[in-house]
Amino acid sequence: MQRRYFFAGLSSVAAATAVMSPSMGLAQAQAPQAGTDFIKLDKPVPVDAPAGKVEVIEFFWYSCPHCNAFEPALAAWVAKLPKDVVFKRVPIAFNDSFVPQQRLFFALEAMGLLGKLHSKVFTAIHVEKQNLAKAEAIVDWVVKQGVDKAKFLEQFNSFSASTKATRAKQLSAAYQLEGVPALGIAGRYYTDGSMAKSMDRALMVTDYLVAQSRSGR
Repeated sequence: MQRRYFFAGLSSVAAATAVMSPSMGLAQAQAPQAGTDFIKLDKPVPVDAPAGKVEVIEFFWYSCPHCNAFEPALAAWVAKLPKDVVFKRVPIAFNDSFVPQQRLFFALEAMGLLGKLHSKVFTAIHVEKQNLAKAEAIVDWVVKQGVDKAKFLEQFNSFSASTKATRAKQLSAAYQLEGVPALGIAGRYYTDGSMAKSMDRALMVTDYLVAQSRSGR
């Protein structure tokens, strides 16, 4: 299957976020439609969120320019999530060349460094034009950020990272992922910029689906 990297209307994300909330946007427009704006999965995906919580997953790849463009709006959205929504990022590996960056994310996650370095990885790749495709370059960059090399390599090459990579592959298949960035909601729904027509609207669709999941629909 040929993978598509979604990008639709992201230049308007900041403006749309500034002038209206996702709930306001949907209140002023037609409700999202299954099969058009999102997919309702035939087979629910097991979630990690505890009972009473709604899980939202962002599927991404550090070298994807559309994921980079989406990141500021996504981060602002995540900062305002209600307490019953559990958000997590899942780095994908559509082929072997993606694996080093996937392991980078899992290593930073294990070391508690995502808050400090996640956005900096995007900046290094897309603004500073650094080539962080291979393990050696990734390790050199991480060390320059003040991270202990031995501790990072321990996590980068760990069994835990391999296990999480396997889980990421299973999730991407279960959600029928075709490209990034994309969003999985409550183990039951999937949307992306191609379906929702833009990633800012995909966040609005996600809010709608969170509310649907919360009400048991």
